Amino acid sequence: MSSTSSASNPRWVALAMVLGGLLLAAGAWMLPVNLLALPSALVREAGRGTPTVVEVGQELLAREKLGPATLVRDAARVVEADPTAVAALEAALAREAERQPELVPWGGWDPFLEPLVDRTDTLGRPDSTPVLAFFVRREARADLAGFLRNSRSAGVRAMLELRLIDRAQQFVPAMRPGGQALDATILLAALLYQGEHLSDSLQREVRDLAERAAVADDLTEIEPFFLDLLSLGKRLNWIQLTELLRMVDSVQTVAEFAHLSRVATEDLASVYAAAMAADAADPVATYLIRYGRQGLADLRLALAAGQGAVRQLVARQVPVSREAGPTLSAVAAFGLLHPHWLLALKYLGMLVGAFLLFRGLDRAVAARLASGGSPHLSSGVLAVLTAGVVIAATEPFLLRAAPPSEFQFTFALPVLADITDTTSAELTKPSTTMDTSTLLTIGLFATLQVAMYLICLLKIGEISRLEVPATVKLELMKNEENLFDGGLYVGIGGTATALVFQVLGLIEPNLLAAYSSNLFGICCVALVKIRHVRPYRCKLVLEAAKTGALGAAGAVTVED
Repeated sequence: MSSTSSASNPRWVALAMVLGGLLLAAGAWMLPVNLLALPSALVREAGRGTPTVVEVGQELLAREKLGPATLVRDAARVVEADPTAVAALEAALAREAERQPELVPWGGWDPFLEPLVDRTDTLGRPDSTPVLAFFVRREARADLAGFLRNSRSAGVRAMLELRLIDRAQQFVPAMRPGGQALDATILLAALLYQGEHLSDSLQREVRDLAERAAVADDLTEIEPFFLDLLSLGKRLNWIQLTELLRMVDSVQTVAEFAHLSRVATEDLASVYAAAMAADAADPVATYLIRYGRQGLADLRLALAAGQGAVRQLVARQVPVSREAGPTLSAVAAFGLLHPHWLLALKYLGMLVGAFLLFRGLDRAVAARLASGGSPHLSSGVLAVLTAGVVIAATEPFLLRAAPPSEFQFTFALPVLADITDTTSAELTKPSTTMDTSTLLTIGLFATLQVAMYLICLLKIGEISRLEVPATVKLELMKNEENLFDGGLYVGIGGTATALVFQVLGLIEPNLLAAYSSNLFGICCVALVKIRHVRPYRCKLVLEAAKTGALGAAGAVTVED
């Protein structure tokens, strides 16, 4: 009775360890946290209870910011917000436009526009109008210059002096024929400065650039800012532009938004709405420049979730990972507050789960290693390798970088070179980085060899426990030579399979991944035979010599 109970108990323990390991690893895998990404479950949790994109537009409209609210409305259509809420925002925008149609081209009311609205032609402009369309006319520029000459601001006076400078590289000087674009842009910058529509840091930077240009009598240093302002002024009305520049902290961010307005014109509403929701333009521009269209899709996902989701995404500056399976959304709130703790819990759960799984399998076969090794160590090594491979496979951006950004700044510089002259070619160092598929393939081959190593150890342990003479064990060890060489067979098979898949185009060509299988196989067989087989055979030879059975066995072999 007791023997039956003692025999069944280890099996139940082993089964419990296997099932517990599987459940623990599966639970850890479903935790919504990643090392270099923000799971969509956390995005939804961050946006829960925060203003929606439509509510952001309604708040702007309540502040009489008709132009920005219109762009947010356009973004709400793209992100598929609540149709009823979008319709309500559209109705409110229509009522506001009908109430004050003369402000629609400007995008809303601004006290600094009072002396200008009546003197600029708004007739025939029923819709939102880019602000530079008003200032490019000579009469409008003359009126605006006369208005700004009365300013007591040193920054405004410094910018007005730039109109008289005759040295420029990217623009025609303002006072020359064809200089209307630069003249209108300078006046626009001065009006923005006069109205205190620039953030404090941007205002100081622009003033420093203007003063240095005036001292040097050269517009070269400040021209890039004017070029960026020209790009924005040709796409945004007055209130849209002022609300954006209120959140911009540097000239570099102005350049980034101007670049985005040129390369993603059709997506400008979504970019603008993200900046409004985050109440910060700099991190939004940085995020989009870094991640490109994929980052734009992530921002739209955050916009659909709520204002809190946008702020969380741009604060972390990581891409969104779309979960491939179920997630434990109940712990999403904890993940937002303590992401590092949840990540550590996830990795620990995978490691412990893998150890329990392999330890349970080890107990199920009741294996003990004859060479004195511990089965706990074997299960631990295999668990670490398996958990590492699983983590690398489930982390979307751990071993591979995010896709190249389509919004990165690019420069096309024509270069004349003699390609027949090898000395004129610049030598570049080869890249030492490896993509995810290569690393996962190497990890798979390494795991197979570790499994083969453990199988060999189990076989040695099985032979050592037999109640037979040492000579019989020697013969059994000889009989297992093919098994002990199995690492080589697995290694060669992995290399051949990888090369065939590469030729067929099923995987990316990579000789490193293919030949790593052979290398691991050689290491595995060398370790098995030198570290375990040879010492155990020596032990058996000595035991047989002590009993005198070795000579008899040798005689029998010779006679045969």
